[in-house]
Amino acid sequence: MPAAADLPLIGAAALRARAAARVLRTLPTDVKDGALSAMADALVERTDEVLAANAADVAAAEADGTAPAIVDRLRLDAARVAGVAAALRELVALPDPVGDVVRGSTLPNGLQLRQVRVPLGVVGIVYEARPNVTVDAAGLCLKSGNAALLRGSASAFRTNTALVAVLTEAAEKAGLPVGSVELLPTDRASVGELLGARGLVDVVIPRGGASLIERVVRESTVPVIETGVGNCHVYVDASADAAMAEAIVLNAKTQRVSVCNAAETLLVHRDVPFLPRLLGALVDAGVTVHGDDSARAAHGAVVPATDDDWAAEYLSMDMAVRVVDDLPAALEHIARWGSGHSEAIVADSARAIASFTAGVDAAAVLVNASTRFTDGGEFGFGAEIGISTQKLHARGPLGLPELTSTTYVVTGSGHVR
Repeated sequence: MPAAADLPLIGAAALRARAAARVLRTLPTDVKDGALSAMADALVERTDEVLAANAADVAAAEADGTAPAIVDRLRLDAARVAGVAAALRELVALPDPVGDVVRGSTLPNGLQLRQVRVPLGVVGIVYEARPNVTVDAAGLCLKSGNAALLRGSASAFRTNTALVAVLTEAAEKAGLPVGSVELLPTDRASVGELLGARGLVDVVIPRGGASLIERVVRESTVPVIETGVGNCHVYVDASADAAMAEAIVLNAKTQRVSVCNAAETLLVHRDVPFLPRLLGALVDAGVTVHGDDSARAAHGAVVPATDDDWAAEYLSMDMAVRVVDDLPAALEHIARWGSGHSEAIVADSARAIASFTAGVDAAAVLVNASTRFTDGGEFGFGAEIGISTQKLHARGPLGLPELTSTTYVVTGSGHVR
């Protein structure tokens, strides 16, 4: 375990979080829920304070020429603050996973065996310009009995500082220990310290772009729960209904372009007769379509696509379109270019649907539904820290149960081996 002196930027915060985690793991549900309710109330009461800090961050980002999609992620308004407060209240209504018995049995020798959910401990979260993550992450960690070390981006530092001040003041008044939520400096070196704090930090979760996630996975000596980028696909089968396909594709692409579950590539079976209509609907909605030769032949506004387009997580009003010979070709494309996040099929054929759901490898597979539904709230889990695209420990929305581990409790009556 590194000493605090070895971690000049985060050491003191990590030690406070470590001490807090020992208390948090023992707190009853009503204390945690009371703190979450108090935090939600405080956010609403101090909305003007948060928005003033956010306005300064947004102005600085725009002056620096930050891309509109990133500014959209950064920007808060009264409705968005109310939304993150509501997400905390939703956590109150959700079951507390701590103490849940995953499985149990009585062994032939009379020992009683129970596998029980317990908090992870200290959870470090590294994320980019999304202040709502500050609140979501803090709430999820606290409800699941964990202390949170939050390292947001420099572009949101004023906003995050205001949010954490509001949250911690309310939480401590409600009985949570000092150090339950800590905001780390935005120096690049602070990420390196966090990733090397094995023994002080139990797990790190990166939430952001590909370069951030790659750095965390590559450098961390602390265990990582990897959230992935969203190069999500919609495949329109030959059996698809035209109106349904158009509605799903438009929603998946345009409903909110700056999020990881927005669709980036459209794959269309060569026998689909309504391809020109589908492409026209995208163009009319303001989407720049990057297509292969068949797509370009179907609509004059389509621009040429390259391999960079198939690999792109645009996070903008752009979409790549490829016409494929059949469903196996669509699966092959997704296997090569997909990020394992969310993949959707629009089809009426039960055989096509079964083949797609069995053949695609992703955290979420959607049948006749938009990729925009891959979300903890939409799944009924409440807020989530991100979408895990890895296959160990947790996959899909990282909600409350995914922020726990397990302990085996073995109860005997004087048993010896």
